[in-house]
Amino acid sequence: MLSRRDFGLAVTATLIVLASTVTGAIAKKKYDTGASDTEIRIGNIMPYSGPASAYGVIGKTEAAYFNKINAEGGINGRKINFISYDDGYSPPKTVEQARKLVESDEVLLIFNSLGTPPNSAIHKYMNTKKVPQLFVATGATKWNDSKDFPWTMGFQPNYQSEAQIYAKYILKEYPNAKIAVLYQNDDYGKDYVKGLKDGLGQKAATMIVAEDSYETTEPTIDSHILKLKASGADVFFDVTIPKFAAQAIKKAAEIEWKPVHFLNNVSASISAAIRPAGVENSQGIISSAWLKDPTDAQWKDDADIKAWNAFLDKYYPEANRADGNVVYGYVLAQAMVQVLRQCGDDLTRENVMKQAASQRNFRVAGLLPGVSINTSPTDFAPVSQLQLMKFKAETWERFGEVISSDVGG
Repeated sequence: MLSRRDFGLAVTATLIVLASTVTGAIAKKKYDTGASDTEIRIGNIMPYSGPASAYGVIGKTEAAYFNKINAEGGINGRKINFISYDDGYSPPKTVEQARKLVESDEVLLIFNSLGTPPNSAIHKYMNTKKVPQLFVATGATKWNDSKDFPWTMGFQPNYQSEAQIYAKYILKEYPNAKIAVLYQNDDYGKDYVKGLKDGLGQKAATMIVAEDSYETTEPTIDSHILKLKASGADVFFDVTIPKFAAQAIKKAAEIEWKPVHFLNNVSASISAAIRPAGVENSQGIISSAWLKDPTDAQWKDDADIKAWNAFLDKYYPEANRADGNVVYGYVLAQAMVQVLRQCGDDLTRENVMKQAASQRNFRVAGLLPGVSINTSPTDFAPVSQLQLMKFKAETWERFGEVISSDVGG
C-alpha cells in the first residue's frame, strides 16, 4: 500500500505525463504540400494579357497585400509565397498553369483565379486532385456546389442573383419595357441571361425583344450594338467584360441609341470601362455594388478607405485608385488571410476548406455597410448582398437598400 507521500508523488508524475502528452498534441503541426513552418505557397492565375487584361490589377493588388502581411511577420509566423501566372483569359492556358502550380510549384491551394471559362476548365481537375480552388474571381452560380465540388468556392454575389435584382427593378420601374440583351457566349454570359429570365418570369417571353452574343476573340462588338438598336428596344441589358462594355457604351452613344442601360457589376469599374467609353456617354447607366467606391466623396473620411490608401501608398503606389478592381483585390486578399489565420498550425487542404466554410458575419475593410461574409459546409457563396447604383457626373451613386438575393448552386 502506498504511503500518502508516495501516492502524492505518483499522482504528480501521472499529471506531468498527461500534461506533456496534451501539450505535445496541441503543439503538433499538420501540413499538406505547399505549407511548412516557414512558408505557405498560394497559386493564382490572372489574365495579365488578352481581352480581360483589365482585371490583371487584381493579382497585382493581392501580391502587394501579401507583401504587407509578410512585412508584418506573416501568418502565424509563416510567409506567404504568392505565385501568380498569366493565362490571357484562355481556358487551355489556364489548364496548363493550374497543372504547373499544383504539380510543379506544389502550392497548397489556388486562390482567386479569374473568369468563368478559365475556372470551368480546371474545375474537375482541382476537385479530382483535392486541391482548394478558393474564392474564384467569377460570380457563376455553379461555384456554390459543395456537394459535387467540395474543393471549389466562389466569393462575390452570383450572376443569377444580380440579374434577378435588375429584373425586379425593371418590372417595377419599366413594366412595359422592350429589352435587348447582349451577353458573352459562355457560362458567364448565360448565367446572367438565365437570372434575368427567371426574374422576369412569364413576362420574359414578351419583354425580351432581342438577344445577341459575342465571342471574346472578336475585335469589336459594334455590329451587335447596331443589331440590338434595330430591335426597337428601350432597355439594354449589357453582360460584357470591361473591354467590350466600353465599346458598347461608346457605340450606343455614337448611333444615338439611348435605352435604359443596365451594366453587369463586373464591368462597373470607372477606370476600366466608364472612362474608356467616355464619362459623358455613361450618364444614367445602372449597375450594382457590394464594395466601397474610393472615388465616392462620401467615403472621403471612411476608416476603410483611409486604410486602403495607406496600404497602397506603401505597397502599391502605382495603383489606379479609381479602379474598383483594386478594392476587389484588397478585399479578397484580406478574406484569404483570415482563412489562413483560422487554420492555425493545421495547414492541410481539408482544413483550408473547412475554415473557408466557417465564416459568420465576417467583415473586411472595403465592403459596403450591410454586406458581410457568410459561409457554411452547405453554403459556398460568401457574399450575397448588392445595392443598385446609377452613374452620375463623375461617379456612381448608390440608391435603395442593400438587397440579398440567394440563388442556389
